[in-house]
Amino acid sequence: MTTVREAAFELLRERSMTTMFGNPGSTELPMLTEFPTDFRYVLGLQEATVVGLADGYAQASGRPTLVNLHTAPGVGNAMGAIFNAQANKSPLVITAGQQYRSLMTLQANLTNRDATRMPHPLVKWSYEPPRAEDVPHALARAIHIAALPPRGPSFLSIPMDDWGAEVDEEAVRHQSSRSVAGAALPGPDALAALAERLRRAERPALVAGPDIDASGGWDAAIRLAELQRLPVYATPAPGGGRIGFPENHPLFQGILPPAVLPVGEMLAVHDLVLAVGTSVFPYYPNVPGPLLADGTALVAITSDPDEAARAPMGDAIVADPALTLAALADTIGESDRQAPPARPAPEPAPLTDPMSPSTAVRALTEVFPPDGIVVLESPSATLALRNQLRLSAPGSYYFSSGGGLGFGMPAAIGVQLAQPSRPVVCVIGEGSAQYAIQSLWTAAAYDIPVTFLVLRNDEYAILKWFGMLEDIVGAPGLDLPALDCAAVASGYGVNSQVVNGVEELGDGLSRALASGKPELVEVKVAPGMALA
Repeated sequence: MTTVREAAFELLRERSMTTMFGNPGSTELPMLTEFPTDFRYVLGLQEATVVGLADGYAQASGRPTLVNLHTAPGVGNAMGAIFNAQANKSPLVITAGQQYRSLMTLQANLTNRDATRMPHPLVKWSYEPPRAEDVPHALARAIHIAALPPRGPSFLSIPMDDWGAEVDEEAVRHQSSRSVAGAALPGPDALAALAERLRRAERPALVAGPDIDASGGWDAAIRLAELQRLPVYATPAPGGGRIGFPENHPLFQGILPPAVLPVGEMLAVHDLVLAVGTSVFPYYPNVPGPLLADGTALVAITSDPDEAARAPMGDAIVADPALTLAALADTIGESDRQAPPARPAPEPAPLTDPMSPSTAVRALTEVFPPDGIVVLESPSATLALRNQLRLSAPGSYYFSSGGGLGFGMPAAIGVQLAQPSRPVVCVIGEGSAQYAIQSLWTAAAYDIPVTFLVLRNDEYAILKWFGMLEDIVGAPGLDLPALDCAAVASGYGVNSQVVNGVEELGDGLSRALASGKPELVEVKVAPGMALA
């Protein structure tokens, strides 16, 4: 007879889910016993790090990814990272151990007292099978739900004595062989009406959101924009976890500002805005004003019914962004509108001591590989990096759509594992690095060649900027003296160096990228926000 453990691993094997991210505890050991040799277990030293690793891997691979956590304490530690994964629409299948069934009613030590409620509202579905025999079916369901649009985490609590139970092989065969797919197109009438609105518009624009990249719609977005000569904007940076359009393209006009008033003002020159693969919009901070100017209409295309329903203005079509963009491009034909003027090339920031974040990013630009990937968690340097680097290939940029810190370091490692042929650079502030600093151990232990560029400004610059906007004075805890990321990295086994000046920074990054090893380069930058 087949055991639950054997059936579960065969199911994962059938789904090509043979990389598992975890931090094992006593309640997980029965699952991990006799671990299959064709599987890879990637250890993180803390559960939030584990979820961050899997988040990056799932996004960069495009596949559901298994995360194994330690009952209630482990799930609790991971909640902030699960929040980010939900915002990133990452298809994570999160399993957590549970106490023996015979001890659960007694609430013996490590019992998760209400396992299915604990991860809410951050998961699409959570479940604890009523019988051991139901575990394989529940696992299959968790995989399907995580992978269906809108993608996101699912959660399964599994009592530790379930793994050795026997299951019905015939039932398991049916469960493991099923495929469940979902990618919707708009109905013909809706597609034709949208095409006609776009044809008739005098000054239309496209807002390219992160789900264009996630759905594989990059080429379709370019084709539609070029056919219709559309000026293209990126989703506001705090909610734009991926790039949906090449940022060196002549039609690309820049990133929308992140608040209500300036977004409405920036889009006021357009009579129709097509927002694809994005919420409308990820606003923050609170700068009230008109959502859209008079005379400006908006249509959103999203695979997420909740995004469509909660939008504060405009019409919405719930459909797959890539398929809809391709169908629209096939339908609409070419426009004779005047194309917008291209953005000017980025200008180097003036040299200062310490250098500005823009100058540091410019130094990265000079050595950045053509097929490189950036994982970013330096809030005060986000706009500078996007403006200077102008990434222009699919799957080249990852940022936490949720805004919670602790994503960057582990996600960069997960992305590198999923894309071993492409070099990954994690650009991160020294404050942000502390939220998942244990990730460095994983990079060293598994020899994962991520280059970490730490921009050290000795403060929480983004919080000081928010304070300025909101007239907050005298807030404590915004300065970060004496953080030495290079020393911490060395302690975890990662080669590290502290550099000074543009030339040293460029040389240090070149050596790190060429080493084929995990490397950390730390450079002192001026405090404050860098906006260009």
